[in-house]
Amino acid sequence: MNVDLAITGGRIVDGTGSPAYAADVGIRGNRICHVGTADELNARRTIGAEGMVVCPGFIDMHSHSDLMALAEPGCLAKMMQGVTTEVIGQDGLSYAPVTDESLAFFRTTLRGLNGDPEGLAWDWRSTNEYLDQFDRRSAINIAMLAPHGNIRAAVLGMEDRTPTRSELDRMKQVLDQAMSEGAFGLSTGLTYSPCSYAGVEELVGLCQVVAAHGGYFAPHMRNYGAQMEAAVEEVIEICTRAELPLHLTHFHSSFDTGRGKADNYVARIERARQEGLEVTLDAYPYLAASTFMAGLLPNWSHAGGPERLLARLADPETCGAIRHELEVTGSDGMQGVPAPWDSIILTGLGSDDAEDLIGLSLQDISDRRGKPPFDCFIDLLVESDLAASCLLFIGHEENLQRFMQDPWFMAGSDGLLVGNRPHPRAWGTFSRYLAQYARELGILTLEDCVRKMTSAPAARLGLVDRGSVAEGNVADIVVFDPDTVQDTATYDHPKSHPEGIPFVIVNGQLVKDNGEPTGARPGRALKSESQNSKSETNSNDE
Repeated sequence: MNVDLAITGGRIVDGTGSPAYAADVGIRGNRICHVGTADELNARRTIGAEGMVVCPGFIDMHSHSDLMALAEPGCLAKMMQGVTTEVIGQDGLSYAPVTDESLAFFRTTLRGLNGDPEGLAWDWRSTNEYLDQFDRRSAINIAMLAPHGNIRAAVLGMEDRTPTRSELDRMKQVLDQAMSEGAFGLSTGLTYSPCSYAGVEELVGLCQVVAAHGGYFAPHMRNYGAQMEAAVEEVIEICTRAELPLHLTHFHSSFDTGRGKADNYVARIERARQEGLEVTLDAYPYLAASTFMAGLLPNWSHAGGPERLLARLADPETCGAIRHELEVTGSDGMQGVPAPWDSIILTGLGSDDAEDLIGLSLQDISDRRGKPPFDCFIDLLVESDLAASCLLFIGHEENLQRFMQDPWFMAGSDGLLVGNRPHPRAWGTFSRYLAQYARELGILTLEDCVRKMTSAPAARLGLVDRGSVAEGNVADIVVFDPDTVQDTATYDHPKSHPEGIPFVIVNGQLVKDNGEPTGARPGRALKSESQNSKSETNSNDE
Protein backbone atom coordinates (compact mmCIF):
# COMPACT_ATOMS: atom_id res chain seq x y z
CA MET A 1 0.00 0.00 0.00
CA ASN A 2 1.41 3.38 -1.01
CA VAL A 3 1.16 6.00 1.74
CA ASP A 4 2.46 9.51 2.26
CA LEU A 5 3.55 8.92 5.86
CA ALA A 6 4.11 5.84 8.00
CA ILE A 7 4.56 5.80 11.77
CA THR A 8 6.21 2.55 12.80
CA GLY A 9 7.23 0.77 15.98
CA GLY A 10 4.99 2.69 18.37
CA ARG A 11 2.26 1.74 20.83
CA ILE A 12 -1.18 2.80 19.74
CA VAL A 13 -3.30 4.45 22.43
CA ASP A 14 -6.28 4.83 20.14
CA GLY A 15 -8.28 7.34 22.18
CA THR A 16 -11.19 5.04 23.05
CA GLY A 17 -9.79 4.01 26.43
CA SER A 18 -8.89 0.53 25.17
CA PRO A 19 -5.52 -0.93 26.20
CA ALA A 20 -2.49 0.15 24.22
CA TYR A 21 -1.26 -2.19 21.48
CA ALA A 22 1.64 -2.38 19.06
CA ALA A 23 0.86 -1.35 15.48
CA ASP A 24 2.00 0.85 12.63
CA VAL A 25 -0.01 3.67 11.08
CA GLY A 26 -0.21 4.70 7.44
CA ILE A 27 -1.49 8.10 6.30
CA ARG A 28 -2.57 9.04 2.79
CA GLY A 29 -3.69 12.61 2.18
CA ASN A 30 -5.48 13.78 5.29
CA ARG A 31 -6.74 10.36 6.40
CA ILE A 32 -5.50 7.33 8.29
CA CYS A 33 -5.57 4.57 5.70
CA HIS A 34 -3.86 1.75 7.59
CA VAL A 35 -3.47 0.52 11.16
CA GLY A 36 -1.55 -2.74 11.24
CA THR A 37 1.92 -3.82 10.18
CA ALA A 38 4.42 -1.76 8.24
CA ASP A 39 5.14 -4.70 5.91
CA GLU A 40 2.11 -3.60 3.91
CA LEU A 41 3.25 0.01 3.56
CA ASN A 42 5.34 1.78 0.92
CA ALA A 43 5.85 5.20 2.48
CA ARG A 44 7.29 8.44 1.14
CA ARG A 45 8.33 9.27 4.73
CA THR A 46 8.63 6.99 7.75
CA ILE A 47 8.72 8.08 11.38
CA GLY A 48 10.23 5.60 13.79
CA ALA A 49 8.20 5.67 16.99
CA GLU A 50 9.93 2.98 19.05
CA GLY A 51 9.25 3.55 22.75
CA MET A 52 6.65 6.16 21.86
CA VAL A 53 2.88 6.40 22.10
CA VAL A 54 0.88 7.17 18.97
CA CYS A 55 -2.49 8.68 19.78
CA PRO A 56 -5.13 11.03 18.36
CA GLY A 57 -4.52 14.77 18.44
CA PHE A 58 -5.67 16.48 21.60
CA ILE A 59 -8.83 18.60 21.60
CA ASP A 60 -8.83 21.69 23.81
CA MET A 61 -12.45 22.03 24.92
CA HIS A 62 -12.00 25.53 26.34
CA SER A 63 -9.72 27.85 24.42
CA HIS A 64 -9.22 31.61 24.22
CA SER A 65 -7.34 31.68 20.92
CA ASP A 66 -10.09 33.78 19.33
CA LEU A 67 -7.64 36.41 18.08
CA MET A 68 -4.16 35.02 18.64
CA ALA A 69 -4.79 32.06 16.30
CA LEU A 70 -5.26 34.72 13.62
CA ALA A 71 -2.39 36.95 14.69
CA GLU A 72 -0.01 34.03 15.30
CA PRO A 73 -1.30 31.21 13.07
CA GLY A 74 1.45 28.82 14.12
CA CYS A 75 -0.56 28.39 17.35
CA LEU A 76 2.65 27.31 19.07
CA ALA A 77 1.34 27.36 22.65
CA LYS A 78 -1.19 24.66 21.78
CA MET A 79 0.37 22.88 18.83
CA MET A 80 3.67 22.18 20.61
CA GLN A 81 1.81 20.25 23.32
CA GLY A 82 -0.14 18.14 20.83
CA VAL A 83 -3.38 20.10 20.52
CA THR A 84 -4.76 19.65 17.01
CA THR A 85 -8.22 21.20 17.58
CA GLU A 86 -9.38 23.92 19.94
CA VAL A 87 -12.84 25.23 20.72
CA ILE A 88 -13.13 29.02 20.84
CA GLY A 89 -16.08 31.34 21.49
CA GLN A 90 -16.06 30.50 25.19
CA ASP A 91 -17.67 32.22 28.20
CA GLY A 92 -20.21 33.98 26.00
CA LEU A 93 -17.61 36.47 24.70
CA SER A 94 -15.96 36.43 21.29
CA TYR A 95 -15.83 38.29 17.98
CA ALA A 96 -18.68 36.81 15.93
CA PRO A 97 -21.44 37.36 15.24
CA VAL A 98 -21.00 41.12 15.62
CA THR A 99 -22.39 44.40 14.39
CA ASP A 100 -20.22 47.44 13.73
CA GLU A 101 -21.19 48.78 17.15
CA SER A 102 -20.75 45.57 19.14
CA LEU A 103 -17.40 44.76 17.53
CA ALA A 104 -16.00 48.02 18.88
CA PHE A 105 -17.28 47.10 22.33
CA PHE A 106 -15.81 43.59 22.33
CA ARG A 107 -12.43 44.78 21.02
CA THR A 108 -12.17 47.15 23.99
CA THR A 109 -13.75 45.02 26.69
CA LEU A 110 -11.85 41.84 25.86
CA ARG A 111 -8.36 43.32 25.57
CA GLY A 112 -7.44 41.79 28.93
CA LEU A 113 -8.70 38.40 27.74
CA ASN A 114 -7.56 38.16 24.12
CA GLY A 115 -5.52 41.28 23.44
CA ASP A 116 -6.07 43.48 20.39
CA PRO A 117 -3.30 42.42 18.01
CA GLU A 118 -2.22 44.57 15.10
CA GLY A 119 -2.61 43.50 11.50
CA LEU A 120 -6.10 41.98 11.59
CA ALA A 121 -8.54 43.16 8.93
CA TRP A 122 -11.60 43.02 11.21
CA ASP A 123 -13.68 42.67 8.05
CA TRP A 124 -15.95 39.86 9.24
CA ARG A 125 -19.32 40.15 10.93
CA SER A 126 -20.99 36.73 10.71
CA THR A 127 -19.89 33.43 12.26
CA ASN A 128 -19.19 32.02 8.81
CA GLU A 129 -17.03 34.98 7.80
CA TYR A 130 -15.12 34.75 11.07
CA LEU A 131 -14.47 31.02 10.80
CA ASP A 132 -13.25 31.49 7.23
CA GLN A 133 -10.40 33.57 8.66
CA PHE A 134 -8.94 30.39 10.18
CA ASP A 135 -9.52 27.87 7.40
CA ARG A 136 -6.21 26.62 5.96
CA ARG A 137 -4.49 29.60 7.58
CA SER A 138 -3.64 28.15 11.01
CA ALA A 139 -1.56 25.21 12.15
CA ILE A 140 -4.45 23.55 13.98
CA ASN A 141 -8.20 23.14 13.61
CA ILE A 142 -10.65 25.64 15.06
CA ALA A 143 -14.20 24.90 16.24
CA MET A 144 -16.51 27.51 17.69
CA LEU A 145 -19.37 28.00 20.12
CA ALA A 146 -21.90 30.77 19.53
CA PRO A 147 -21.23 33.34 22.28
CA HIS A 148 -24.32 34.50 24.16
CA GLY A 149 -22.88 37.95 24.89
CA ASN A 150 -22.42 38.67 21.19
CA ILE A 151 -25.95 37.57 20.41
CA ARG A 152 -27.38 39.70 23.20
CA ALA A 153 -25.28 42.72 22.22
CA ALA A 154 -26.44 42.47 18.60
CA VAL A 155 -30.02 43.07 19.76
CA LEU A 156 -29.87 44.81 23.16
CA GLY A 157 -26.42 46.35 23.16
CA MET A 158 -25.10 46.52 26.72
CA GLU A 159 -28.44 47.15 28.38
CA ASP A 160 -29.07 45.47 31.72
CA ARG A 161 -32.68 44.38 31.26
CA THR A 162 -34.92 41.53 30.19
CA PRO A 163 -35.57 41.38 26.43
CA THR A 164 -39.08 41.87 25.13
CA ARG A 165 -40.68 38.96 23.31
CA SER A 166 -39.81 40.48 19.93
CA GLU A 167 -36.23 41.14 21.05
CA LEU A 168 -35.83 37.57 22.24
CA ASP A 169 -37.16 36.40 18.87
CA ARG A 170 -34.49 38.50 17.16
CA MET A 171 -31.82 37.01 19.44
CA LYS A 172 -33.05 33.55 18.48
CA GLN A 173 -32.72 34.47 14.81
CA VAL A 174 -29.14 35.65 15.30
CA LEU A 175 -28.33 32.43 17.18
CA ASP A 176 -30.07 30.27 14.58
CA GLN A 177 -27.89 31.81 11.89
CA ALA A 178 -24.72 31.21 13.94
CA MET A 179 -25.69 27.57 14.46
CA SER A 180 -26.54 27.19 10.77
CA GLU A 181 -23.10 28.57 9.93
CA GLY A 182 -21.33 25.90 11.95
CA ALA A 183 -21.30 26.74 15.67
CA PHE A 184 -21.32 23.61 17.83
CA GLY A 185 -23.35 25.06 20.68
CA LEU A 186 -23.98 28.09 22.85
CA SER A 187 -21.61 29.46 25.47
CA THR A 188 -22.37 32.03 28.10
CA GLY A 189 -20.51 33.82 30.85
CA LEU A 190 -22.97 34.48 33.63
CA THR A 191 -20.44 36.47 35.69
CA TYR A 192 -19.57 38.64 32.67
CA SER A 193 -21.66 41.39 31.12
CA PRO A 194 -23.76 41.38 29.03
CA CYS A 195 -24.35 37.65 29.58
CA SER A 196 -24.94 38.19 33.29
CA TYR A 197 -28.04 40.30 32.56
CA ALA A 198 -29.89 37.24 31.25
CA GLY A 199 -32.44 35.31 33.26
CA VAL A 200 -33.45 31.67 33.03
CA GLU A 201 -36.29 32.26 30.56
CA GLU A 202 -33.98 34.00 28.08
CA LEU A 203 -31.44 31.20 28.30
CA VAL A 204 -34.04 28.46 27.96
CA GLY A 205 -35.40 30.13 24.84
CA LEU A 206 -31.96 30.39 23.28
CA CYS A 207 -31.02 26.85 24.26
CA GLN A 208 -34.13 25.54 22.51
CA VAL A 209 -32.69 26.96 19.29
CA VAL A 210 -29.41 25.18 19.97
CA ALA A 211 -31.23 21.92 20.72
CA ALA A 212 -32.95 22.09 17.33
CA HIS A 213 -29.48 22.10 15.74
CA GLY A 214 -28.19 19.22 17.88
CA GLY A 215 -25.81 21.45 19.82
CA TYR A 216 -24.94 21.77 23.50
CA PHE A 217 -24.86 24.46 26.20
CA ALA A 218 -21.48 25.42 27.72
CA PRO A 219 -22.10 27.88 30.57
CA HIS A 220 -19.56 29.74 32.59
CA MET A 221 -21.91 29.51 35.54
CA ARG A 222 -23.23 32.42 37.57
CA ASN A 223 -21.11 31.45 40.55
CA TYR A 224 -18.18 29.15 41.41
CA GLY A 225 -17.89 30.37 44.99
CA ALA A 226 -20.40 31.19 47.70
CA GLN A 227 -23.49 30.32 45.62
CA MET A 228 -22.14 27.52 43.45
CA GLU A 229 -24.86 25.05 44.45
CA ALA A 230 -27.56 27.41 43.15
CA ALA A 231 -25.54 28.07 39.99
CA VAL A 232 -25.35 24.34 39.23
CA GLU A 233 -29.09 23.98 39.75
CA GLU A 234 -29.74 26.90 37.39
CA VAL A 235 -27.86 25.42 34.44
CA ILE A 236 -29.33 21.96 35.04
CA GLU A 237 -32.81 23.51 34.97
CA ILE A 238 -32.05 25.39 31.75
CA CYS A 239 -30.82 22.30 29.92
CA THR A 240 -33.57 20.07 31.29
CA ARG A 241 -36.25 22.45 30.11
CA ALA A 242 -34.60 23.08 26.74
CA GLU A 243 -33.76 19.38 26.27
CA LEU A 244 -30.15 19.72 25.25
CA PRO A 245 -26.80 18.48 26.67
CA LEU A 246 -24.99 20.42 29.37
CA HIS A 247 -21.22 20.87 29.27
CA LEU A 248 -19.86 22.29 32.53
CA THR A 249 -16.85 24.25 31.43
CA HIS A 250 -13.77 24.96 33.63
CA PHE A 251 -15.59 23.11 36.40
CA HIS A 252 -13.74 23.87 39.62
CA SER A 253 -15.12 24.24 43.12
CA SER A 254 -12.94 27.01 44.47
CA PHE A 255 -12.46 29.50 47.33
CA ASP A 256 -12.87 28.47 50.97
CA THR A 257 -16.57 27.97 50.29
CA GLY A 258 -15.83 25.13 47.86
CA ARG A 259 -13.29 23.17 49.86
CA GLY A 260 -14.20 19.49 50.13
CA LYS A 261 -17.41 19.77 48.13
CA ALA A 262 -16.43 17.87 44.98
CA ASP A 263 -18.30 14.71 46.00
CA ASN A 264 -21.50 16.74 46.39
CA TYR A 265 -21.25 18.10 42.85
CA VAL A 266 -20.29 14.74 41.36
CA ALA A 267 -23.36 13.21 43.01
CA ARG A 268 -25.58 16.00 41.65
CA ILE A 269 -24.20 15.53 38.15
CA GLU A 270 -24.81 11.80 38.33
CA ARG A 271 -28.37 12.34 39.52
CA ALA A 272 -29.00 14.65 36.57
CA ARG A 273 -27.70 11.96 34.25
CA GLN A 274 -29.98 9.38 35.81
CA GLU A 275 -32.87 11.77 35.19
CA GLY A 276 -31.98 11.83 31.49
CA LEU A 277 -29.74 14.88 31.12
CA GLU A 278 -26.48 14.43 29.24
CA VAL A 279 -23.76 16.13 31.30
CA THR A 280 -20.06 16.49 30.50
CA LEU A 281 -17.39 18.70 32.06
CA ASP A 282 -13.88 20.03 31.53
CA ALA A 283 -11.18 21.69 33.61
CA TYR A 284 -7.55 22.75 33.56
CA PRO A 285 -5.07 20.94 35.87
CA TYR A 286 -4.00 23.96 37.93
CA LEU A 287 -5.23 25.62 41.11
CA ALA A 288 -5.02 29.24 39.95
CA ALA A 289 -7.80 30.81 37.89
CA SER A 290 -7.11 33.49 35.30
CA THR A 291 -9.26 36.25 33.84
CA PHE A 292 -9.37 39.88 32.78
CA MET A 293 -9.33 42.05 35.87
CA ALA A 294 -12.43 44.05 34.94
CA GLY A 295 -14.37 40.80 35.13
CA LEU A 296 -14.08 40.93 38.94
CA LEU A 297 -16.22 44.07 39.13
CA PRO A 298 -19.96 43.95 39.89
CA ASN A 299 -21.89 43.22 36.73
CA TRP A 300 -24.07 46.32 37.08
CA SER A 301 -20.97 48.48 36.72
CA HIS A 302 -20.48 47.29 33.12
CA ALA A 303 -23.95 48.31 31.89
CA GLY A 304 -23.69 50.62 28.88
CA GLY A 305 -20.21 49.56 27.84
CA PRO A 306 -16.57 50.46 28.58
CA GLU A 307 -16.99 54.25 28.59
CA ARG A 308 -19.80 54.05 31.12
CA LEU A 309 -17.72 51.67 33.23
CA LEU A 310 -14.72 54.01 33.30
CA ALA A 311 -17.02 56.89 34.21
CA ARG A 312 -18.38 54.90 37.15
CA LEU A 313 -14.84 54.14 38.32
CA ALA A 314 -14.10 57.88 38.27
CA ASP A 315 -17.18 58.78 40.31
CA PRO A 316 -16.40 58.66 44.06
CA GLU A 317 -19.89 57.65 45.17
CA THR A 318 -20.28 54.88 42.57
CA CYS A 319 -16.74 53.68 43.16
CA GLY A 320 -17.54 53.48 46.87
CA ALA A 321 -20.46 51.18 46.11
CA ILE A 322 -18.17 49.01 43.98
CA ARG A 323 -15.63 48.91 46.80
CA HIS A 324 -18.29 47.76 49.29
CA GLU A 325 -19.30 44.88 47.01
CA LEU A 326 -15.74 43.80 46.32
CA GLU A 327 -14.46 43.99 49.90
CA VAL A 328 -17.52 43.33 52.06
CA THR A 329 -20.37 41.48 50.38
CA GLY A 330 -18.45 39.93 47.50
CA SER A 331 -19.38 41.07 43.99
CA ASP A 332 -20.96 38.70 41.50
CA GLY A 333 -17.80 39.13 39.42
CA MET A 334 -15.85 37.90 42.48
CA GLN A 335 -18.20 34.90 42.90
CA GLY A 336 -19.89 36.38 45.97
CA VAL A 337 -16.66 36.19 47.97
CA PRO A 338 -14.83 39.27 49.36
CA ALA A 339 -11.78 39.97 47.22
CA PRO A 340 -8.68 38.19 48.56
CA TRP A 341 -6.20 40.90 47.55
CA ASP A 342 -3.20 38.80 48.52
CA SER A 343 -4.33 36.03 46.12
CA ILE A 344 -5.01 38.21 43.07
CA ILE A 345 -1.83 38.43 41.00
CA LEU A 346 -1.31 40.95 38.19
CA THR A 347 -0.29 39.16 34.95
CA GLY A 348 -0.64 41.82 32.26
CA LEU A 349 -1.44 45.45 31.49
CA GLY A 350 -1.70 45.33 27.70
CA SER A 351 1.72 47.01 27.41
CA ASP A 352 5.13 47.07 29.05
CA ASP A 353 4.10 49.89 31.37
CA ALA A 354 4.75 49.14 35.03
CA GLU A 355 6.50 45.89 34.14
CA ASP A 356 7.90 45.83 37.67
CA LEU A 357 4.38 45.17 38.99
CA ILE A 358 3.80 42.00 36.97
CA GLY A 359 3.73 38.94 39.19
CA LEU A 360 2.82 40.91 42.31
CA SER A 361 -0.40 40.52 44.26
CA LEU A 362 -2.74 43.45 44.71
CA GLN A 363 -1.64 43.49 48.34
CA ASP A 364 2.02 43.67 47.27
CA ILE A 365 1.22 46.51 44.87
CA SER A 366 -0.66 48.24 47.70
CA ASP A 367 2.38 47.99 49.95
CA ARG A 368 4.64 49.32 47.19
CA ARG A 369 2.41 52.25 46.21
CA GLY A 370 1.28 53.11 49.71
CA LYS A 371 -2.39 52.97 48.75
CA PRO A 372 -5.21 50.55 49.71
CA PRO A 373 -5.46 47.44 47.50
CA PHE A 374 -8.83 48.51 46.11
CA ASP A 375 -7.44 51.86 45.00
CA CYS A 376 -4.54 50.09 43.28
CA PHE A 377 -7.02 47.74 41.61
CA ILE A 378 -9.00 50.67 40.18
CA ASP A 379 -5.81 52.51 39.16
CA LEU A 380 -4.58 49.49 37.19
CA LEU A 381 -7.90 49.16 35.36
CA VAL A 382 -7.85 52.83 34.39
CA GLU A 383 -4.13 52.96 33.55
CA SER A 384 -4.45 49.93 31.26
CA ASP A 385 -7.75 51.07 29.68
CA LEU A 386 -9.30 47.83 31.05
CA ALA A 387 -6.57 45.60 29.56
CA ALA A 388 -5.27 44.36 32.94
CA SER A 389 -5.33 40.60 33.54
CA CYS A 390 -4.76 38.53 36.65
CA LEU A 391 -4.40 35.16 38.36
CA LEU A 392 -6.45 34.11 41.38
CA PHE A 393 -5.03 31.37 43.59
CA ILE A 394 -8.32 29.91 44.79
CA GLY A 395 -8.40 26.19 43.83
CA HIS A 396 -8.26 22.89 45.72
CA GLU A 397 -6.23 19.91 44.52
CA GLU A 398 -8.56 17.33 46.05
CA ASN A 399 -11.55 18.79 44.20
CA LEU A 400 -9.68 18.84 40.88
CA GLN A 401 -8.62 15.21 41.22
CA ARG A 402 -12.14 14.13 42.11
CA PHE A 403 -13.67 15.86 39.11
CA MET A 404 -11.12 14.48 36.64
CA GLN A 405 -12.11 10.94 37.60
CA ASP A 406 -15.64 11.50 36.30
CA PRO A 407 -16.06 9.34 33.17
CA TRP A 408 -17.13 12.33 31.06
CA PHE A 409 -14.49 14.75 32.29
CA MET A 410 -12.41 16.33 29.51
CA ALA A 411 -9.37 18.58 29.24
CA GLY A 412 -9.73 22.29 28.58
CA SER A 413 -6.89 24.74 29.01
CA ASP A 414 -8.89 27.97 29.42
CA GLY A 415 -5.53 29.53 28.70
CA LEU A 416 -5.04 33.22 27.96
CA LEU A 417 -2.32 33.88 25.39
CA VAL A 418 -1.85 37.56 26.21
CA GLY A 419 -0.38 39.43 29.13
CA ASN A 420 3.18 40.01 30.28
CA ARG A 421 3.18 36.84 32.38
CA PRO A 422 0.03 34.81 31.64
CA HIS A 423 -1.15 31.59 33.24
CA PRO A 424 1.02 28.58 32.28
CA ARG A 425 -2.06 26.48 31.46
CA ALA A 426 -2.10 27.72 27.85
CA TRP A 427 1.33 26.12 27.33
CA GLY A 428 1.18 23.16 29.70
CA THR A 429 -2.29 21.71 30.24
CA PHE A 430 -2.11 18.57 28.09
CA SER A 431 1.44 17.55 28.90
CA ARG A 432 0.68 18.19 32.58
CA TYR A 433 -2.24 15.76 32.52
CA LEU A 434 -0.02 13.11 30.95
CA ALA A 435 2.98 13.71 33.21
CA GLN A 436 1.49 14.48 36.60
CA TYR A 437 -1.94 12.89 36.71
CA ALA A 438 -1.30 9.79 34.59
CA ARG A 439 2.39 8.90 34.97
CA GLU A 440 3.32 10.32 38.38
CA LEU A 441 0.16 10.25 40.50
CA GLY A 442 -1.75 7.50 38.70
CA ILE A 443 -5.04 9.37 39.15
CA LEU A 444 -5.78 8.41 35.53
CA THR A 445 -4.51 5.53 33.45
CA LEU A 446 -2.62 6.57 30.34
CA GLU A 447 -5.39 5.21 28.14
CA ASP A 448 -8.15 7.03 30.01
CA CYS A 449 -6.15 10.24 30.18
CA VAL A 450 -5.78 10.18 26.40
CA ARG A 451 -9.50 9.36 26.00
CA LYS A 452 -10.43 12.44 28.02
CA MET A 453 -8.35 14.57 25.64
CA THR A 454 -9.43 12.95 22.36
CA SER A 455 -12.47 10.75 21.75
CA ALA A 456 -14.53 12.11 24.66
CA PRO A 457 -14.36 15.73 23.44
CA ALA A 458 -14.79 14.56 19.83
CA ALA A 459 -18.01 12.82 20.90
CA ARG A 460 -19.23 15.94 22.70
CA LEU A 461 -18.62 17.97 19.54
CA GLY A 462 -20.06 15.31 17.24
CA LEU A 463 -16.82 14.92 15.26
CA VAL A 464 -17.41 11.39 14.02
CA ASP A 465 -14.10 11.03 12.16
CA ARG A 466 -11.70 12.57 14.68
CA GLY A 467 -10.64 11.65 18.19
CA SER A 468 -9.48 8.07 17.62
CA VAL A 469 -6.77 6.27 15.68
CA ALA A 470 -8.81 4.24 13.20
CA GLU A 471 -8.74 3.61 9.49
CA GLY A 472 -10.77 6.22 7.65
CA ASN A 473 -10.45 8.87 10.34
CA VAL A 474 -8.82 12.24 9.79
CA ALA A 475 -5.12 12.05 10.57
CA ASP A 476 -4.81 14.31 13.60
CA ILE A 477 -2.07 12.47 15.49
CA VAL A 478 0.40 13.03 18.31
CA VAL A 479 3.55 10.99 18.97
CA PHE A 480 4.95 11.35 22.49
CA ASP A 481 7.28 9.60 24.92
CA PRO A 482 5.20 8.50 27.94
CA ASP A 483 8.33 8.34 30.11
CA THR A 484 9.61 11.85 29.40
CA VAL A 485 6.59 13.93 28.41
CA GLN A 486 6.59 16.88 30.79
CA ASP A 487 5.13 20.35 31.08
CA THR A 488 7.80 23.01 31.63
CA ALA A 489 5.58 26.10 31.86
CA THR A 490 5.51 27.68 35.32
CA TYR A 491 3.83 30.72 36.84
CA ASP A 492 7.16 32.57 36.73
CA HIS A 493 8.02 31.38 33.19
CA PRO A 494 4.72 30.42 31.55
CA LYS A 495 5.62 30.60 27.87
CA SER A 496 7.63 27.38 27.86
CA HIS A 497 6.85 24.44 25.59
CA PRO A 498 6.67 20.86 26.91
CA GLU A 499 9.21 18.11 26.50
CA GLY A 500 8.74 14.63 25.12
CA ILE A 501 6.35 15.37 22.22
CA PRO A 502 8.42 15.13 19.03
CA PHE A 503 5.70 14.84 16.36
CA VAL A 504 2.29 16.43 15.79
CA ILE A 505 0.22 15.82 12.66
CA VAL A 506 -2.83 17.88 11.65
CA ASN A 507 -5.02 16.77 8.76
CA GLY A 508 -2.23 14.48 7.58
CA GLN A 509 0.53 17.11 7.61
CA LEU A 510 3.40 17.40 10.05
CA VAL A 511 3.16 20.66 11.97
CA LYS A 512 5.80 19.56 14.50
CA ASP A 513 8.64 17.43 13.16
CA ASN A 514 11.27 16.03 15.51
CA GLY A 515 10.43 18.70 18.08
CA GLU A 516 10.40 21.69 15.71
CA PRO A 517 7.48 23.54 14.10
CA THR A 518 7.33 23.04 10.34
CA GLY A 519 5.42 26.20 9.47
CA ALA A 520 2.65 24.20 7.81
CA ARG A 521 -0.88 25.63 8.06
CA PRO A 522 -3.22 22.68 7.42
CA GLY A 523 -5.79 23.63 10.08
CA ARG A 524 -9.45 23.67 9.13
CA ALA A 525 -12.42 25.62 10.42
CA LEU A 526 -14.53 22.76 11.69
CA LYS A 527 -18.27 23.25 11.46
CA SER A 528 -21.07 21.33 13.08
CA GLU A 529 -23.46 18.85 11.52
CA SER A 530 -24.01 19.32 7.76
CA GLN A 531 -21.60 22.25 7.67
CA ASN A 532 -18.85 20.09 9.15
CA SER A 533 -19.61 17.27 6.72
CA LYS A 534 -19.35 19.71 3.81
CA SER A 535 -16.05 21.04 5.11
CA GLU A 536 -14.61 17.57 5.54
CA THR A 537 -15.70 16.54 2.05
CA ASN A 538 -13.88 19.52 0.65
CA SER A 539 -10.78 18.74 2.71
CA ASN A 540 -10.52 15.31 1.09
CA ASP A 541 -9.69 16.98 -2.19
CA GLU A 542 -6.27 18.02 -0.97
